[in-house]
Amino acid sequence: MRLGTPELTQLLHPEAVLSTEHGVEADAATGTPGTPGTLDNVEQQGLILNLDASLRVHTRPHFFSWTQGMLQSLIRHEVLICALRSGEPLSLSVDSFAVNVADPSAFSDAFLRDAPVAPALVKVWEERRFRPLVCEVGDLKALAGGTFAGKLERIRATRLIAHGTHNSEGLMESFFTFACIPEGDVHRQAYFAQLLVPFLHAAWVRTRMNVRAKGNDAPKSVKRSAITTREQEILRWIYLGKSNFEIGTILNISPLTVKNHVQKILRKLNVVNRAQAVGKALDLRLLSP
Repeated sequence: MRLGTPELTQLLHPEAVLSTEHGVEADAATGTPGTPGTLDNVEQQGLILNLDASLRVHTRPHFFSWTQGMLQSLIRHEVLICALRSGEPLSLSVDSFAVNVADPSAFSDAFLRDAPVAPALVKVWEERRFRPLVCEVGDLKALAGGTFAGKLERIRATRLIAHGTHNSEGLMESFFTFACIPEGDVHRQAYFAQLLVPFLHAAWVRTRMNVRAKGNDAPKSVKRSAITTREQEILRWIYLGKSNFEIGTILNISPLTVKNHVQKILRKLNVVNRAQAVGKALDLRLLSP
């Protein structure tokens, strides 16, 4: 995807997306205060724990566990969309993470498919001198067919908090978009985004480097074809926290049949319990968080 074409960026301007209540920092021109005050003890501890956790991220499952776990204590979100610059002409490599949706990849697909959305958000961020921006999903509908906005509205994640990183020439390197249910102190959440995005960037880049170092392939000990389509389906429901009884009801099969499938999955993945099976499946990319 190309970014920054005039036809796209003219569709969305900072004043169209950011109301005064969403200001995060003081504007040099107006001096309007917006930065949150001193962090309380709980927030300080949460920030330190998150910074430490980010340093331990080396794989995609690690990144998923951090962003959908501990990071939620500071920036509560339903979906996290990570975009990384992937070459010239400028294009984006996008991935998404979520706990409470069946197919998080649908959000990254829609983020790219609604072509004007990403360039417009990045342009606003650049015009704000690389400060976090907050907007409502409804403001994006005029930019594209509304696929991305529609998916977020269905899970009530109608507020976007976005921030990125740039290089010494002012060119975007990465861009992170938190889709949130509108609640809590948006000023504070945007402030935490400003503090944490450099660590998000470093952690996300490490996961990408490790994938390339492994040849971006699953280990030879377990081939993707060894896990059947039905077993992948059951793995997905296990990942979403469903019991054998619940999975049987969803798939219209008996709990005993589900149990037999689970036992086969454990043997094929060479693990001893369901939690290990999910972790191994994520590492092998049999599941997409």
